[in-house]
Order: sequence, then structure tokens, then C-alpha cells
Amino acid sequence: MPTDQEPLVAQWYRHLDKGQQFHVTAIDGEAGTVEIQHFDGDIEEVDLDEWRELNVEPIEPPEDWTGPVDDVERDDLGYTETNMTREDWDAPLREGGEDKGAEEEEEEEGEE
Repeated sequence: MPTDQEPLVAQWYRHLDKGQQFHVTAIDGEAGTVEIQHFDGDIEEVDLDEWRELNVEPIEPPEDWTGPVDDVERDDLGYTETNMTREDWDAPLREGGEDKGAEEEEEEEGEE
């Protein structure tokens, strides 16, 4: 089924018949073309008439959207960065999601 979706730059789409994911990187209104980049990095240019014949739907960006981007390191994404300190790593584990504040309150009540 042809799409009635107008292409949007930076929007991710999925081919309904192939399952392939891609995003629009540029639209040239004068030339009437849409530049798309597939998840594997391949770049393709289609004219607006071809775009309208594609069987696609807009989707959320993939969780790991770095597939088509060569110059991004996983460390640059902030996935490995945490707010943990050395003391957090050395602290004993607490059971059942207890938080530090509740534990300290119990200790203070026991001292009274």
C-alpha cells in the first residue's frame, strides 16, 4: 500500500514489506528527491513519486540507532556513564529495594 506520509528529515521509517529500517537524511524540494539512509549505513536517493509508492510507516528511532553512523563510539552515547561513585561500588547490597534513607531512620529509632 503506497504511503500518504510526507517524508520528514530525521524521522525513522520501516518498510512494511521488507521490515528494513531507515531514516530520512535530506529532502531536496527543487530536485524533488528524498535522501534516506538505511540502518546498515547504505544511502539511497528516491524521487518524491517513488517515495509515495513505498509501503512504509513512521517508527520510533531504534534503541541503538548508531548502525548507520560510522563516527559515533558507544561510549559517546552515555550508556556507560553513571552517577555512581567509588563508595557506591564498595557499599553492601541491600535487599528488596530498601533505600538508604529508610535504613538510617531505623538505626536512629533504635538508638533512642
